[in-house]
Amino acid sequence: MAPFLAYDGKGPHTTTPLPLVLIHGHPFDRTMWAPQVAAFSAERRVIVPDLRGYGASPVVPGITPLSVFAEDVAALLDELRVPEFVLGGLSMGGQIAMECYRLFPERIRGLLLADTFAAAETPEGKASRGAMAERLLREGMGGYAEEVLYRMVAPYAPPEVAAHVHRMMTGTSAEGAAAALRGRAERPDYRELLTRVGVPALVVVGEDDGFTPVSDARAMHEALPDAVLDVVPGAAHMPNLEQPAHFNKSMTNWLTRLPDDRSRSSPRP
Repeated sequence: MAPFLAYDGKGPHTTTPLPLVLIHGHPFDRTMWAPQVAAFSAERRVIVPDLRGYGASPVVPGITPLSVFAEDVAALLDELRVPEFVLGGLSMGGQIAMECYRLFPERIRGLLLADTFAAAETPEGKASRGAMAERLLREGMGGYAEEVLYRMVAPYAPPEVAAHVHRMMTGTSAEGAAAALRGRAERPDYRELLTRVGVPALVVVGEDDGFTPVSDARAMHEALPDAVLDVVPGAAHMPNLEQPAHFNKSMTNWLTRLPDDRSRSSPRP
């Protein structure tokens, strides 16, 4: 049976080093992880799905809770026969990664949380996400993309990075994005969960991130029992694209700490 989610999978199909699964944020797609796929797939299997409603995956209108996104990821990995893995996500993808840890912690051997936060939505935030969902359905993605582009990436980001991010945003289905916004508004509070995470974690944040500021990253780092914090200079909300060499080096150093991972090689430039 074909997997429900579109995905890219590159690298050797081995259990050592552990496969790396990376979950994109909103409103992006799997191509946001291109620098990490290129860097790490020489030594390990790297799997990057398009979430439902995004990229080349099916669009399901209505509401998509984070638990559904997490179940989709688990189903894909079942299809690919990947029982254990290192899991990472950025922004909404980081919250989905936390939901994955809530639902199936026994499968996750390391947790990367980039430019995300663990608290539940506030009443004001719920209303804002609901209003944005309605706006996207009414107007499409173009206006929103123009408004937030230089908050997603820093105003000083390389033009090709800004163009990539803009393409992802304008290429996203308004129906899929709206369903995710509604589901994300109802997410649980993951702060207590973080105190029970039993695997090494890496918390990364762009120094100039206005969506999920450094204070949010520090709070997650303090809650996690075994975590490394990296504040990336010269980056906003997408340090993996804005400063890929720094981001990849941070990941490489962290991956060598994982007890079930024997990869000690550096990523390609």
